Amino acid sequence: MVSAVREKYNAAFTQEAYEAFLKDLESKYPASLGFRAAETPVFVDKEFKHKILNACESIVDIITGFNFKTLTSHGIPNNVRVPNENNFAHFIAFDFGICKNEDGTLEPQLIEMQGFPTLFAYQVFLDNITRNHFQIPQNFSAYLNNFDEKTYLQLLKEIIVGNLQPENVILLEVFPHEQKTRIDFYYTQEYLGINIVCITELIKEGNKIYYLKDGKKIEIKRIFNRVIFDDLQQQSAEVQEKGKILLEELDVEWIPHPNWFYRISKYTLPYIDHPYVPKTKFLNEIKEIPTDLENYVLKPLFSFAGQGVVIDVTPQDIENVKDPENWILQRKVQYADVIATPDIPAKAEIRIFYFWKEGAERPVAAFNLARLSKGKMIGVRYNKDKVWVGGTIAYFEK
Repeated sequence: MVSAVREKYNAAFTQEAYEAFLKDLESKYPASLGFRAAETPVFVDKEFKHKILNACESIVDIITGFNFKTLTSHGIPNNVRVPNENNFAHFIAFDFGICKNEDGTLEPQLIEMQGFPTLFAYQVFLDNITRNHFQIPQNFSAYLNNFDEKTYLQLLKEIIVGNLQPENVILLEVFPHEQKTRIDFYYTQEYLGINIVCITELIKEGNKIYYLKDGKKIEIKRIFNRVIFDDLQQQSAEVQEKGKILLEELDVEWIPHPNWFYRISKYTLPYIDHPYVPKTKFLNEIKEIPTDLENYVLKPLFSFAGQGVVIDVTPQDIENVKDPENWILQRKVQYADVIATPDIPAKAEIRIFYFWKEGAERPVAAFNLARLSKGKMIGVRYNKDKVWVGGTIAYFEK
């Protein structure tokens, strides 16, 4: 996206440097990288950075509005509604595709957003390793709003651990050591000092929950939640039964509370009116099926990792939907083939991390991740046997 930087990076790239980079990525936690690491970061100029942040701040205006909870009151399925919800989402992630508008200008288009954590810790490590192995200009940073590694990790620790003892705070997931994102869990544990706990390891006594550490029962006072209920509902009956603990009244704090996963999600998209947000409607509110369905994508509200998304929509697809109130029809965006690679150009998506500290009026943009694709969608199954695709990081011009 910054042609001079791209040309210099590509000219200096070697397969040997990339392989050394990969070796370093897994040096501390072998076999823990559950996804492909791309050969290149994304370089973003000041103008495009401003466009992304402008869109994010406009959406944050809606999220911080007095009526946001009312707007999203039906966004949480009753079977996964967790008690003791707080008043804000500690973490928000905004996913933008890099697209071209009608006059050929690059612009961001919101693909999805989530009131849920992402690779907050791993990306810090990735930034350091990327800079060790590749030439990244000094006037480009992966951090936003003048954050650096020290201040970013300090804020992350203040939000997740706060004034508690780290042993009373856990990262909770379903079989965490089997997750593709497990490398992020390990760096979260390393940077913050908290323990990784599987949902099957929880011990409930009254309203309190505990876990075992070195044979000793430790009270859990705060949960850094990485459990996605869609994933939990795919597990065995025994694991699902254990997971019902989370739906009970517990004497515990949530960071972030699970209900925000649903409030800030695809469910919110129809309420946003911004040039960088594709027009979106709840399927049950559409009176007439568009005649140009090739320009739309059909998405279930309550799914993750792109499951159930219909890219090439037909009238039959819409007619087959039995619960239209749980689906959206979204204007399709055209990703730009914007990242020059040794064979064909790659498409790119950038995820902006927003952190919301207790007492702050609104969340703040702090860091990012990026993903490259040469398939129809961003994701592993669309990029098999391709190179210069996968997870990476964006560097923004200062």
